[in-house]
Amino acid sequence: MDPDINRRGLMLVLSSPSGAGKTSISRELLRREPTLSMSVSATTRPKRPGEVHGQDYFFVDATEFGLMVNRGEFLEHAKVFGNYYGTPRSYVEGKLSQGLDVLFDIDWQGTQQLREQAEADLVSVFILPPSTGELERRLNARAQDPAHVVAQRMSQAANEMSHWPEYDYIIVNRDLDASVAQVQAILMAERTRRERQIGLGDFVRRLRDGR
Repeated sequence: MDPDINRRGLMLVLSSPSGAGKTSISRELLRREPTLSMSVSATTRPKRPGEVHGQDYFFVDATEFGLMVNRGEFLEHAKVFGNYYGTPRSYVEGKLSQGLDVLFDIDWQGTQQLREQAEADLVSVFILPPSTGELERRLNARAQDPAHVVAQRMSQAANEMSHWPEYDYIIVNRDLDASVAQVQAILMAERTRRERQIGLGDFVRRLRDGR
């Protein structure tokens, strides 16, 4: 990027059914992309050993979370397994204004909320498995869940995948490196969109003036 042209950051959303490879893709993207960082959510969930406030989560109590909702301080929020989670608007806006990109690992419902709040900054990618059989194989290979939980995740996958038309880009994750490269290509293109390049008009005018 030319030093006279600053860039506004973007919000990159990756969504997928469980087991499609979203977490592996996210982890590798964060390793390869120095201007990309993971979104930090506020939560009412108790802090676990080793977790750091402001780094892993912003830990707040239920009353404060409710006040933040009422004040419109979240880009998106949801209740998950009895605890509340939300994306603080000020945290994300601070990153974007510095030209930094923020990665979101959220479902289609959270993506819809983000689109309503900040569509111009949003780039959404849905990750699909190459087949239903491969998705089930990956879930079983993780050996993290008992059989009934795997069956539940497979049942949920059909509903989750039905929301693919709501996303800007679709990637079929047959190979991790290839999928990461595809997301990086999306990032490269989206970062150079005209509206994200601050000062571009002045730069072009100077060029036209021979400066």
